Amino acid sequence: MAIPTTLVWFRQDLRLEDNPALCHAASQGAVLPIYILDDDNSGEWSMGEASRWWLHHSLMQLNKSLDGGLKLFKGDPIEILPQLLESTGIRTVVWNRCYEPWRTARDTQLKHHLQQLDIELTSFNAQLLWEPWQVLKNDGTPYRVFTPYYRKGCLQQPPPRLPLGKPDKLLIANGDMLESGNRQLDLLPTVNWYSSIAKTWQPGEAGAAERLSRFLQKALNHYKSGRDIPDNAGTSRLSPHLHFGEISPNQIWYAALQASEGKPAGDNLDCFLSELGWREFSYYLLYHFPELPGQNFQPKFDQFPWRDDPQALDAWQQGRTGIPIVDAGMRELWQTGYMHNRVRMIAGSLLVKNLLLHWRHGANWFWDCLVDADLASNSASWQWVAGSGADAAPYFRIFNPVTQGQKFDPDGLY
Repeated sequence: MAIPTTLVWFRQDLRLEDNPALCHAASQGAVLPIYILDDDNSGEWSMGEASRWWLHHSLMQLNKSLDGGLKLFKGDPIEILPQLLESTGIRTVVWNRCYEPWRTARDTQLKHHLQQLDIELTSFNAQLLWEPWQVLKNDGTPYRVFTPYYRKGCLQQPPPRLPLGKPDKLLIANGDMLESGNRQLDLLPTVNWYSSIAKTWQPGEAGAAERLSRFLQKALNHYKSGRDIPDNAGTSRLSPHLHFGEISPNQIWYAALQASEGKPAGDNLDCFLSELGWREFSYYLLYHFPELPGQNFQPKFDQFPWRDDPQALDAWQQGRTGIPIVDAGMRELWQTGYMHNRVRMIAGSLLVKNLLLHWRHGANWFWDCLVDADLASNSASWQWVAGSGADAAPYFRIFNPVTQGQKFDPDGLY
């Protein structure tokens, strides 16, 4: 009797541990794992160059974990998936949900198409602690301010689900049934500008686990104060691993709770978990307000008189503003694909509050340069610093870049 096979579509969940879709498929029989690079539906939100570098290496690591069984495709999943199912005879598909507007629109269309083909489809939550539709105000409308969203909304819900282990048994289907599936995705550019980025990061599930372990051992108990010192390893730096799903927020949430047992973590633990809450809030806003990446969350900002100054924008992008902590941050971004969060706020404030350049200029630059470029977090954070977003400070509140440098980098170590 033939073993039933399930097609597992990996997306932003490039891991074996705590992967609900993969675990479900493995419990039913064999799995055929695939990844589709979709530049057709993403439009202006196709991945930037730094993200493509990360994805290339993350997929290599995932393929190793799957004993070379991962099949790669490039194009429109709405066309590719039905063709794969027809050629293989597979009638069951699973995936973990995504929340970007272009992905939800695509997935909705794809679900309808697969249902017409009588394909059994199941989706799972592998990316968020709480589903966006799960946390609402008493009147049924979404929250617009973080603290009540997190304290009165999220923390009053049932606790996040416990993480799953790796599948007890993982039987990879014979990929020879596919006519294609080893397509080169051409994610790396022809010019090697990423050598310094490669020295900084270890993409993949193992790299995510190692970084979490290091953070819990060395930085969690000093997190509340240490996270603001940019030359100090006081943050988790898990954001790119989270974005690509090499680790789940559930794994991080419960690992932090376990690491704090019997220790006076207190405010440090609460502060760190609330940062996971901010990530949730960004996805929550993007889900309920899908225009967030391109339109002001507060419409009154539509009349703001932004300046048009290409030379000032170039100087900011290249770290030539003359403000030491800002220029250091822009160099860190270029050389490592990352910028310390405190410095992101300072550099962002300088762009929109001092130079009076539109926040979308900053969001677009970060989108291309950050290895953790995430549509939800990038959009919500830039609107926050501009004053046009949710939970935003008033437009006239400005980060003084000089006093910020004196306070958080007094000896210029960063």
